[in-house]
Amino acid sequence: MAGDTGKGTTAAPRTGRLAADLRGFRKVQRLAYACAEAVAAQLRPGVTEREAARMQREWLRGHGVRDWFHLPFAWFGDRTAFAGFRVPLQFFPTNRALEPGMPFILDMAPVYRGCAADIGYSGSLGLNPVQDRLLSDLRAHRELILRQVRERRSLREIYENVDRLMVRQGYANRHRAYPFGVIAHKVDRVAERRWSPTVFGFGTQSLKGLVADALHGHREGWSPLWSPYRFSDHAPQPGMWAVEPHLGFRGTGAKFEEILVVTDSRDPEESAFWLDDDLPHVRRWAEEGAA
Repeated sequence: MAGDTGKGTTAAPRTGRLAADLRGFRKVQRLAYACAEAVAAQLRPGVTEREAARMQREWLRGHGVRDWFHLPFAWFGDRTAFAGFRVPLQFFPTNRALEPGMPFILDMAPVYRGCAADIGYSGSLGLNPVQDRLLSDLRAHRELILRQVRERRSLREIYENVDRLMVRQGYANRHRAYPFGVIAHKVDRVAERRWSPTVFGFGTQSLKGLVADALHGHREGWSPLWSPYRFSDHAPQPGMWAVEPHLGFRGTGAKFEEILVVTDSRDPEESAFWLDDDLPHVRRWAEEGAA
């Protein structure tokens, strides 16, 4: 595939804890995308966001998921662009029903065998040329983010450059509507428990890990949240980052979300790479390039 997409499944073998982590995180990320594709194939006119979110939960639980970074979300129509979103409660699934031609986004963050993923899957019920264009144009964002992380630019600077690319493309930045305006956040291993409760849709074990990262990072001058604010004005921190550039155009939104691996290697290709290139949006771009 043309373009700077990183190593993904073609990466050279790695040893030790990192190699084991890569296998575990890749497995849960693929599981989440398999869920997204399975649920998307079942969507029909009249299905509501709440029903689509429940379909995701049930599919993942049927495949062994017992904990979450956050419970599944579903957004339909202009809610894919977060139209009118002002408070966090508006992100939760509603009774908005799917209609022919309507765009949708499925977003889920399962934890499986101690590894977390956070993915976003964009599609439409039938043809939607606007969202198709958004999805195609997201490719440039994936390439830009990887390239600039490898250059060790600050997270804040990369965020600003993603913004500039969106403006050149004629789109609005919709990840800015997320809490703290984040385009990404760190994900880590999660302690496994027989019973893992959620608080406001987020798994308590994952929240504990994020808070611990935030406290640790504050002492060392970095943040687990990748935002446009001063606390993200630092070089990329080694670890797993769930990255989600989100484009909006006149009531239609599209995004991908996947794990970017950052290491302390001096080898540029080993210093940062996408965890997996065998994902729906990447396959889509490969098919477009071959057409």
